[in-house]
Amino acid sequence: MSPPLTGLAGLPPGVARPDYDRAAHGIGILHLGLGAFHRAHQAVYTDDALAAQGGDWRILGANLRSRDLPDAMNAQNGLYTVLERSDRDRARVIGAHGPAIGGDGAAILRAACDPAIRIVSLTVSEKAYGIDRTAMDADLSHPAVAADLAAPQAPQGVLGIVTAALAARKAAGTAPFTLLSCDNLPDNGALLRAGVLGFARRLDQALADWIAANVAFPATMVDRITPAVTPATLADVEAMTGHRDLACVETEPFSQWVIEDHFPQGRPAWEAGGAEFVRDVRPHEAMKLRMLNGSHSLLAYAGQLLGLAHVRDTVADAGLAALIRRHMRAAGATLPQGAGLDPDAYAQALMARFANPAIAHQTRQIAMDATEKLPQRWFAPAAELLARGGDTRPFAFATATWLAWLAQMAARGTVPDDPRGAVLLELAQKAGTEDAELVGSVLALPGVAPPAIAADPGFAGTVRRILTSIRSHGLRAAMQAELAP
Repeated sequence: MSPPLTGLAGLPPGVARPDYDRAAHGIGILHLGLGAFHRAHQAVYTDDALAAQGGDWRILGANLRSRDLPDAMNAQNGLYTVLERSDRDRARVIGAHGPAIGGDGAAILRAACDPAIRIVSLTVSEKAYGIDRTAMDADLSHPAVAADLAAPQAPQGVLGIVTAALAARKAAGTAPFTLLSCDNLPDNGALLRAGVLGFARRLDQALADWIAANVAFPATMVDRITPAVTPATLADVEAMTGHRDLACVETEPFSQWVIEDHFPQGRPAWEAGGAEFVRDVRPHEAMKLRMLNGSHSLLAYAGQLLGLAHVRDTVADAGLAALIRRHMRAAGATLPQGAGLDPDAYAQALMARFANPAIAHQTRQIAMDATEKLPQRWFAPAAELLARGGDTRPFAFATATWLAWLAQMAARGTVPDDPRGAVLLELAQKAGTEDAELVGSVLALPGVAPPAIAADPGFAGTVRRILTSIRSHGLRAAMQAELAP
């Protein structure tokens, strides 16, 4: 059995490694959410920044709940391998991380109060923030938000920990950290700001006013496909590095990070890794959310219905690939003009990325959390198209595919992996074979589809007809009908 990855000695020549003295650089970033995406994305950019310009910008990583990954990283002195999958796999050991905290809210809060921490970055997924996007406020029904408002001195959730740390820094006269959301959410900086201010306002209006005046919340757009780690990942990393690595991650060659350049306490030289600093992230974010993520959701539900396990399988299916391209064109038509975007070139690049045979990105993984993702990916652009008389059928087809998948889950008695999974299951089981009831009840869920879409008889009727076709004749036949001249 190979030894664990605890140091850089003994790595084969072909394995890239940190090009700097790790011990010479202090911790300057607290990152919440040590998932695979962060380890393959922001941490890699930080590794490049440290190699290029140095600085005390290493990362203290933290998971709010699970200890497994922090324990694995601590056992490896913060080192782990990024396996880049392509026609020729490449391994790179990342050194940007220092210690890690798992499942200890008090320890995370202490770290956030440390004046050395100048950035708190987050990849905690949509549902962990506890923010009501519709109201642009803290979600008082979210369990972590409710618990932390009841016991603000012992917070366990995102908003509670961040607000308590900012309150402590204000009281101590310490400069506030910058809050950097790196989650795949539209206007993620503004959303996080609204959540933090809403939470703080319930505790102390003066604190909320101080945060509003002094804390930066830059917006970001992030992109890198990061499949779930499998036994094959672990085995390939061990073969390439000669070490066992329980914190490794696999990803694609492509990576993108667009950031609003607003960091009052400084930042790493992330541009050394290819990050792009801009004044307005929103056009880039809209292109990614609507074209990449929107088509990802379509192919996920279609892939599940067709028995296609991986993204690469869906774009190898000629009929489904044509519908994916159609969806990208419809999404591209909603993007802002004059922002320097090229939707056609982006669509071509996306199809090539999706087809990468070395990336085993599961459709099941992408299908999670529909009610959190689809409002931005499908229903917002569909509403814009509807308002100007555009063709919303590609979005109606995608919606019908999702509902057909949901009906299939309900027939099996399986709760969808979604924050509203139990509600979705109940609606689908109640609707039974009544397609119009399923369409109407799901689209009417608060925060899922805007009223312009949910109440539009034309859109709902198109979804219902496509859904009936899928459930009566199968998705393959419905796809053929969509593509018929």
